Amino acid sequence: MFFSPAAFGLSALVSTVAAKTIDVQVGSAAGDLTYTPEAVFADVGDQVVFTFHQKNHTATQSSFAAPCSLVNGGLDSGFMPVAANQTDNFPTWTVTVKDTKPLWFYCRQGANTAASHCGKGMVFAVNCGPDGSANSFTNFKQSALNIGAQLQASAAAASSTPAASSAIVYTGSTTADYGSATIPAEPTGTIVTDTITAGSATWTTTYSSYPGSPDPTPSSATPNVIKVVVGSSNGDLTFSPDSVSASPKDIISFEFHQKNHTATQSSFAAPCVRLKDATTGNVIGLDSGFMPVDANATEFPVWNVTVNDTTPLWFYCRQHTPAGASHCGAGMVFAVNAVENSPRNFSAFKALAGTLNGTTSTNGSTSGSSGSGNGAATGAVFNAALSLGALFAAAAFLL
Repeated sequence: MFFSPAAFGLSALVSTVAAKTIDVQVGSAAGDLTYTPEAVFADVGDQVVFTFHQKNHTATQSSFAAPCSLVNGGLDSGFMPVAANQTDNFPTWTVTVKDTKPLWFYCRQGANTAASHCGKGMVFAVNCGPDGSANSFTNFKQSALNIGAQLQASAAAASSTPAASSAIVYTGSTTADYGSATIPAEPTGTIVTDTITAGSATWTTTYSSYPGSPDPTPSSATPNVIKVVVGSSNGDLTFSPDSVSASPKDIISFEFHQKNHTATQSSFAAPCVRLKDATTGNVIGLDSGFMPVDANATEFPVWNVTVNDTTPLWFYCRQHTPAGASHCGAGMVFAVNAVENSPRNFSAFKALAGTLNGTTSTNGSTSGSSGSGNGAATGAVFNAALSLGALFAAAAFLL
């Protein structure tokens, strides 16, 4: 329940009061789908500072009438991925209050799916009406929960039909592309053509829809930049965060830290080998190349990848230690849009990399490595468009 100060007869603050900072926590280490506090009151000039905690959330402006949809021209923090083991330096995003009209926000993670964070009640308000009024926070949150219930009911109804059932269940097993490990079979994607509208922009996109993956519907024509740190000054063999959700047009920005790593696209079935065309055998996976970074570096090279659709994407580091151990086999892998409630989730991908290329593996990797590599100078920025080549129809953004 949320009550307005007016409900208690409190006097309004005079206009000469100094602007204040209002802190709002987004998510938590425990994985809570909440803003804390859920609603605040602010004066003109006050700043609402959103601090993003573990997982990957947004603070996105909506409207009272449509709590889980971006309002035309609305504010949006973009996705803010935070690793599970991060304990400080959480990312923040600030909104300056320009008037005392209500502002409505939601998290757009899992938008338009049964996993919608907004649909689970992850909403927030500034200067909403008091309880009992038409535009109270209680009514706003209930509308979001109603949308979530509808999305879940639609998903349940779809899964109960024979035609849809075969499209949402991962069935069968196969073997990895090398070695003898048994893995869940890859589901069959469905090629879909859809018209996408974001703000004032409209375009047509063709994409492969996978069981459990979201529709490729970005909430805005402006891409979000998702930063991923590769390695660390401590020598950690990690991508941080190691798994993210991204919409089409979003940019995965790999920032390379100390030592010499790569970000190389693979497949789920061959986690430590650069992706090849299943028909021709030609190498088609994206590859940053080796990015050597000095131990005392303060500027870091960046390699950008633009996401074209929501098909799961898999990456690894193809470096080896001086003793010959695979970074990939040690768990240095990364995923975009892995379907976490499926057998082919990120944890399964990481475990398979260890099985096939870890210290106890006898399979070896055919991916190659380098002690010095062909990385570019520190501070450089590289860009790549993420095309799935002959495997999937790439999204065409005609803006």
